[in-house]
Amino acid sequence: MDFQHTEDRRMLADTLNRFLAEQYGFDTRDTIARSTAGFSADMWRRFAELGVIGALFDEADGGFGGAGFDVAVVFEALGRALVIEPFLDTLIVGRALAHAGSEAQRARIASFIDGTQIAALAHDEPGSHYEDARVTTRAEKDGAGWVLRGAKGVVQHAEHADVLLVSARTAFDNPGGEFDEAGISLFLVPREAAGVSVRGYRRIDGGRAGEVTLDNVKLGADALVGAQGSGFATLEHARGYGLLALAAEALGAMDVARDFTLEYLRTRKQFGVAIGSFQALQHRMADLLLEIEQARSAVINAAAAIGAPRAQRERAVSAAKYTIGRIGARVAEEAIQLHGGIGMTWELPLSHYAKRLVMIDHQLGDEDHHLARYIAFARVAA
Repeated sequence: MDFQHTEDRRMLADTLNRFLAEQYGFDTRDTIARSTAGFSADMWRRFAELGVIGALFDEADGGFGGAGFDVAVVFEALGRALVIEPFLDTLIVGRALAHAGSEAQRARIASFIDGTQIAALAHDEPGSHYEDARVTTRAEKDGAGWVLRGAKGVVQHAEHADVLLVSARTAFDNPGGEFDEAGISLFLVPREAAGVSVRGYRRIDGGRAGEVTLDNVKLGADALVGAQGSGFATLEHARGYGLLALAAEALGAMDVARDFTLEYLRTRKQFGVAIGSFQALQHRMADLLLEIEQARSAVINAAAAIGAPRAQRERAVSAAKYTIGRIGARVAEEAIQLHGGIGMTWELPLSHYAKRLVMIDHQLGDEDHHLARYIAFARVAA
């Protein structure tokens, strides 16, 4: 397998990394993260103008990339800068529409790519504990349309999203009940629709999210994405890209935490010498570097398998998510410990990278969830 990026991907990575270094420094990022909006609409438009959002989608949907390695290149760069603009949900919602949407729904992807609309995924529910198929939100027929009732939790950028991709159960007598994969449907819901309410809050790692309540939300027939009851397969397909993106983002953050720590070990002196000369610390750092390279391999494997058949694809993305969850927590802990007390301070960027690495583990399922998921798909393949 050739692990070298194409010239176009290298140019994309160079352009994005240079833009982030010049325009998205830590102070800028910190100001955006603390803002009332939780992201910068101006910066989002500038990302769109650079073509960064378009790199996440296929040419058929108005993009110019869309392969697994395109997604990985973009999110690895975003992870290095701790970018908090709504890339992840844009990718997941756009991929869901590309996979199963009608012609009109697929046309909406163009508004995501040019930055004029923001999309958010509203799937997780209070108490779901990462169970992908646990959906209690109900969608019932209302003439030719639908009525939605339920609640969704931790919806990223919910307050400022133009449209929500909502999962709801349209079949209620399946043997698996609220955990059954069958009977789940997806709906595009305007955030301003009557009956949609959002309670926003600040995220611990920067930016904002919200709890969404759906109280007798009436939708037309054209709100249904794909066939009725077949939403789980579409959601799983789209979330696979999200898992790859999170793994690549974590890898970028790990690389920066590593560089910060190496620099600190070279410059911090104790007993008249740099602490990096102490053998015990050298051994700890060497172990950490090996772990990061293992995480890099897992991301490469997931990027290569994102277009593979279901079992192979889901094994690869769950393996990557498990790996970055475990290694990301270790990188965060070791980097802070090797920095000593200063590693915990708000003013030091490292503490924010450590926080983001820990929180990535909890997005779209933590390491325990994905270890169990990997084992389940391995048994299917066997």
